[in-house]
Amino acid sequence: MFTLILNTNRRADTLACLASLAAGSYAHNTVLVLDNASTDGSPDAIRAAYPAVQVVALTENLGYAGNNNVGLALALAQGAEWVLVLNEDTVLAPDCLAALVAAGEADPRVGLAGPMVYHADEPNVIQSAGGALDRQWHAVHTGQNEVDRGQFAAPRAVDWLSGCALFVRRAVLEQVGALDAGYFYFWEETEWCLRAARAGWRVLHVPAAKLWHKGVQRSYQPKPSVTYYATRNRFATLAKHHAPLGAWLAAWSEAGRTLASWTLRPRWRGQRAHRNALGRGLWDFLRGRMGPAPASITQAP
Repeated sequence: MFTLILNTNRRADTLACLASLAAGSYAHNTVLVLDNASTDGSPDAIRAAYPAVQVVALTENLGYAGNNNVGLALALAQGAEWVLVLNEDTVLAPDCLAALVAAGEADPRVGLAGPMVYHADEPNVIQSAGGALDRQWHAVHTGQNEVDRGQFAAPRAVDWLSGCALFVRRAVLEQVGALDAGYFYFWEETEWCLRAARAGWRVLHVPAAKLWHKGVQRSYQPKPSVTYYATRNRFATLAKHHAPLGAWLAAWSEAGRTLASWTLRPRWRGQRAHRNALGRGLWDFLRGRMGPAPASITQAP
């Protein structure tokens, strides 16, 4: 198997992630670090600490989806049968990879698998036990912020998996393709899982595989750019996967109410940057503009 780690000026986090991989019980793992023009000395530090790791310098920033697609292509070219797309701000349990491999190899219908994801600052609190789409096509993390009491003990099929750790079979990549680079960031993992499921593959959550993720803590406050991508890419997913009318009505109703609230209510005056991002996300969806967010959005406070 191959593991891909995308790094942008996160030297300490990436080294900690690599240390957890090195301490793991599964030995047949080739690691590629995709470095996105880091200026913090990451490439040299990684090469010095882990000479066997392949450090790949990216020539342009294609976002989470496009950057990882570069690594997926490299892994396939080197003969990978399974690839783990892994965030740099994660730490894996020693048997995490072994559990993912065992679950994937036990069932040839499994196309994507993902671990139990915990909050790094609350090690027994679940961040994601897989994801679900409700009737209105909200993408929600199952078990989020619940203390793990064994309520998700057995592997089970889910609608989608947390993008911080996606374990994908080569045959899935060959049949349905890689991540949708147009998404750039956000919703790309959900769309990928939906695409695989439509092609007949199982998307499996594997609770025996454990991982701790430093991102998206309970106190997480998204930037306006996240509002932009979450809005545009949610609507793009509704269109791409032919969502039912009820999901469309809910999405437009929610967006309209939020825009009105952030515009008219004095208490939300501080949300103007997010209001602008939401509006621009809707506008860009309607005109089919994908890829990176406009500079006016990414540079907003």
